[in-house]
Amino acid sequence: MTRILSILLLISYFSNAQEIETIQTDRPDQTETPSVVPKKMIQIESGFSYQKNKTKNKTITLPSTLWKYGVNDNFEFRLISEFSIENDLTIKTSGLKPILIGCKIKISDEKGIFPKTAFIGHLSLPKVASIQYKTEYYAPEFRFAMQHTLSKKINLSYNLGSEWDGNTLEPTFIYTISTGYSISKKTATYFEVFGFAPQKENTNHNIDGGITYLINDNFMLDLSSGFGISKNAPKYYIAFGFSFRI
Repeated sequence: MTRILSILLLISYFSNAQEIETIQTDRPDQTETPSVVPKKMIQIESGFSYQKNKTKNKTITLPSTLWKYGVNDNFEFRLISEFSIENDLTIKTSGLKPILIGCKIKISDEKGIFPKTAFIGHLSLPKVASIQYKTEYYAPEFRFAMQHTLSKKINLSYNLGSEWDGNTLEPTFIYTISTGYSISKKTATYFEVFGFAPQKENTNHNIDGGITYLINDNFMLDLSSGFGISKNAPKYYIAFGFSFRI
């Protein structure tokens, strides 16, 4: 009897596991997904990048990590940590940038022309950083993440929001739009346009694209690259990373 109960419990466990959708991530593109991490699961999204700026300096991130925890079906807790190295012509700066804490809140499922929608908000902690990256103010950032399913293989996603840098009171507005295409059950690709519009400076516009490969439903690899299309945007960048949940 005990063996039968154990078998039934195992079947129930794996059946429930199969009901959970394939891992949905906020990387490698700039467009964040409206999907929330399943309840009581931890998801880690980490990546490394190299960015060449038009002012002859470069930025290396190793790594940037987004930590998520699914509190319930509509809410996830989020924490972002990023270690950066910036090389100018004469100065090298490295260290931990301010930690961000926040959440993602599901607003609605996709219904007809109305997209799947979520709200994402973070607050940077100015003193939880290396000395050279500490900021003067607590800095909020937020965005609305939306997604349309166009077919079994194609989706359209976009984000709108604002962020603050912690040193000034002026916001920077954010926009992203991305189209994703599933090549197979394990491989997908995307193409994206995104930009940042500071209140007192010119907007910078960028194009990027990339590919993801699903090892299994809970583990994914990614590779991406992009370049600036406006004068004040970075020259180019390349990034790779991985995401998993437990």
